[in-house]
Amino acid sequence: MHKHFVLIAILLAMLLTTGCTTNNKTKSSQVIEPIQVDVPLRPEGQKDVLELRTPKIDTVRVGFIGLGSRGPGAVQRYVHIPGAKIVALCDIYEENVEKTQAILDKAGLPRATGYSGSEDAWKQLCESDQVDLVYIATDWKNHAKMMIYAMEQGKHVACEVPAAMTLDEIWAIIDTAERTQKHAMQLENCVYDFFELTTLNMAQQGVFGEVLHVEGSYIHNLNNNWERYVNDWRLQYNKEFRGDVYPTHGIGPVAQVLNIHRGDRMKTLVSMDTKPVNLPEYLIEKRGVDRDSAYNFANGQHTMTMISTENGKTLQIQHDVTSPRPYSRMYQVSGTKGYANKYPVEGYAIEDEGEGFSSHDFLSQDNMNMLMDKYKHRIHRELEEKAKEVGGHGGMDFIMDYRLIYCLRNGLPLDMDVYDLAEWCSLVELSRISIENNNSPVAIPDFTRGNWNRIQGYSHAFAD
Repeated sequence: MHKHFVLIAILLAMLLTTGCTTNNKTKSSQVIEPIQVDVPLRPEGQKDVLELRTPKIDTVRVGFIGLGSRGPGAVQRYVHIPGAKIVALCDIYEENVEKTQAILDKAGLPRATGYSGSEDAWKQLCESDQVDLVYIATDWKNHAKMMIYAMEQGKHVACEVPAAMTLDEIWAIIDTAERTQKHAMQLENCVYDFFELTTLNMAQQGVFGEVLHVEGSYIHNLNNNWERYVNDWRLQYNKEFRGDVYPTHGIGPVAQVLNIHRGDRMKTLVSMDTKPVNLPEYLIEKRGVDRDSAYNFANGQHTMTMISTENGKTLQIQHDVTSPRPYSRMYQVSGTKGYANKYPVEGYAIEDEGEGFSSHDFLSQDNMNMLMDKYKHRIHRELEEKAKEVGGHGGMDFIMDYRLIYCLRNGLPLDMDVYDLAEWCSLVELSRISIENNNSPVAIPDFTRGNWNRIQGYSHAFAD
């Protein structure tokens, strides 16, 4: 019997020892290095365009490319902007140009020069010496080449989102902007939303303390919209490409809160996605596509990306255009003294004993209204009434266009520069790289090539 007890004791000791050894082996000190992507050297003689100021343009002559969906709305807004003159309209389809000319007729303005009838008609608009600013509202795949060509022809350029879909396109746009010293702005309207701009001002005034974490998204069920896109370009892009292919609405406003390339920079990201279901089923049900072909679909139903910054902050960005969910850009700002949330319910939670506020609950509607009025941004104080009258996503589109013309007329830096364009659009390809490499971390390039810390704090420029 004694021998049995000794044997059991030995076996237990061996098991315990083995267990300890196994546990020790799981504690690895190995550092996983993020995947690196190429960062081309700045060409000799080329300088950055941070806070770029260009000669004042008293009357900004604008040419519009792409008059199918977003373009006509932009033209409608521009008839209300002082100092802007619509001089050129371009679309591959002549009937779209004619429909947009009717907007000018109704406003009592001269008709613009029309360009149409060929896939290269837009080049003629860019080459015209009657145009100062080229405004692009075409499909995504044509954005980058149009921006580059416009700047090469001596024009400032503004482009709908996303302005670039690959890192190669991004670097080409940056290099062209730096070489020509022309403005290249991405038309990200969500940074001018009334809640977002008010919250940005609150963050800048220290209401939330130090902001540590932010969230944004594009969650928008497009199942009633897929057939609107000419030649099915948007659905086909989702079918062919994995990753967050439409990140700018989510990341733009929160990147401004974190002063990205103005004292901090996005450093590393990790992305993952779910399998696609609803869009393949849409193709089967609505278009009669066979099941194998329909499920040969790249873009995940839900994509999420986590980003860390140089200064130890984090961002979470999501993309979902086919799930049955209410529209949401998330927009959350979390700091050491307070919190802001836009979707599904707008609210602020502030830790301020002096005001009697507690972060355990959202402020009452009255206190929230008081706070938002106190911190209403100067841009809104000046433009809110006119913006709501003219419209465009509740007025934020008008503010975006107005600010662009205002800055060009006064020779001021634009509210969004080419590096904002680069950082926000880079998520398209960088998220794909992470997902396709088993959700590996990916290094985010410093698109300023060393100057991300030269400016301290995001700000809007004003003439006075």
